[in-house]
Amino acid sequence: MLDPQDLYAWEPKGLSVVDMALAQESAGLVMLYHFDGYIDAGETGDQIVDRLLDSLPHQVVARFDHDRLVDYRARRPLLTFTRDRWTDYEVPDIAVRLVQDATGAPFLLLSGPEPDVEWERFAAAVRQIVERLQVRLSVNFHGIPMGVPHTRPVGITPHGNRTDLVPVSTSVFDEAQVPGSAEALVEYRLMQAGHDVLGVATHVPHYIARSPYPDAALTALEAVTAATGLVLPGVAHSLRTDAQRTQTEIDRQIREGDDELTALVQGLEHQYDAAAGAATRGNMLAEPVEIPSADEIGREFEKFLAEREGDN
Repeated sequence: MLDPQDLYAWEPKGLSVVDMALAQESAGLVMLYHFDGYIDAGETGDQIVDRLLDSLPHQVVARFDHDRLVDYRARRPLLTFTRDRWTDYEVPDIAVRLVQDATGAPFLLLSGPEPDVEWERFAAAVRQIVERLQVRLSVNFHGIPMGVPHTRPVGITPHGNRTDLVPVSTSVFDEAQVPGSAEALVEYRLMQAGHDVLGVATHVPHYIARSPYPDAALTALEAVTAATGLVLPGVAHSLRTDAQRTQTEIDRQIREGDDELTALVQGLEHQYDAAAGAATRGNMLAEPVEIPSADEIGREFEKFLAEREGDN
C-alpha cells in the first residue's frame, strides 16, 4: 500500500488549535464522521452534518486530496455558467474540522463525499488522523430502510465495539451481507487497531427512505449526544421543528393517497405494535418476533442503492 499520509494534508492553523484543545482535554476528543453517497436512508447523516456545519463554529484541521479519491464521472461536481462563462465550481471537499458545541467543548467532524477508490488507504489515513489527534471515540451515523411505519418511534441499531453507549435490548439483525461502504470499512479497521468506535443506524420507513426524514436524524443525534456528552440543542431544535412539519406532510399525503398505501402503513403499524407495543420508544423489537432474513435485508439494501444510483 502507498503511504496513506499522501492522501491528506494538515492545515497548520487548525492543527495548532487542536493541540491547544488537547492540552485541556486530557481524555481525548470525540470524532464524528459521515460520508455522503452511501445508503443513508432518509438522508439521516447528511442532515446532521449540514446542520452542524451551518450552526456551529468550525475550522479545517486536515483536508483529503479529492482529486485522488472522487470519481468525477460517477458524481459530477456542479459548475455554474453565467451568460458566457463559467463563474463557479463546487469543489468536492473531504475534510476533518474542529467544531465547538454549545458549551464551547471541542470535537472533530470528518465529512464529505464518500471516496470512490483507495478505501484501504483512506481507512489507514483516517487511522493516522485518529491517532495523531488523540481521538478517544469515533462515531458514525446513517439511516437504513426498514419495514416500519412513520407513525411509530424511530428504532436504532447500534454497532461497533462501544454499543454499550447506546443500550438496546434486542438486535433486529442476526447476520447479513450487504454492499460495503468506506464508512463501514473505517469502522472495521479502527476496531481492528484497538480504537473505540460507535455506529448509529436509525430505522427509516422504506416507503420514504429516499426523502429527507428528520425524525431519523433527530433520533440519531440524540443517541450521539447521549453517548458522547456533546451539547447540541440548536441542531436538535432545528431537526425537531422539521420533523413535526414532515410528519404532518406525510400524514396528509397518505390521507390523500390510494387505499394500497393506507393499507401498507396500517399493516406496518399492526406488525410494530405486536412486536414492541405502541408505547415502546427503544428498539423496534421488545420480544422475539419474526424478522427479515439476511437475504431479505440484503435485497432491500441493494434495491435502495440501485434507486439512488438511478437518480444520480
